[in-house]
Amino acid sequence: MGAGKTSAGRLISKALDLPLSDSDPFLRKRYGATAAQIAASEGADVLHQREAEHVLAELAGEPKVITAAASAVEDPRVREALREAFVVWVDAPDAVLAQRMRSGDHRPDFAPSVMRARREPYFREVADITFDVSTTTPEEVAEGTLRALRSPARDGG
Repeated sequence: MGAGKTSAGRLISKALDLPLSDSDPFLRKRYGATAAQIAASEGADVLHQREAEHVLAELAGEPKVITAAASAVEDPRVREALREAFVVWVDAPDAVLAQRMRSGDHRPDFAPSVMRARREPYFREVADITFDVSTTTPEEVAEGTLRALRSPARDGG
């Protein structure tokens, strides 16, 4: 949702030497359209199904860093699949999300406050770590994520 997840994801994937799978290129490659185009031509429900499909398809493959559209967390199959993954929630106040949503024409024109209110409980359910990207840079998100992944507590010790 325009929260800097792709920038942070690139840094994390490079540091871990894992491929990156981002929802925007996935949609363009598989459906030949951006999220905004899919939402406009086929509706938000179809877009959200395809964004969930992205996460499910990529979680089923080899390990990678997945930068998923926020809508994917609404799908109970995605939430179940995410239980085995390390999930980073990049969050921000509604005003910041609204500003970032307008930063690219590939993004659909959805109301962040409505989306965030609906999705927040799901993110709280699946997230291992959360960053407020209104006060945290992608570099800090990546550093914090890598620190958490390498934490002895994460390894059970």
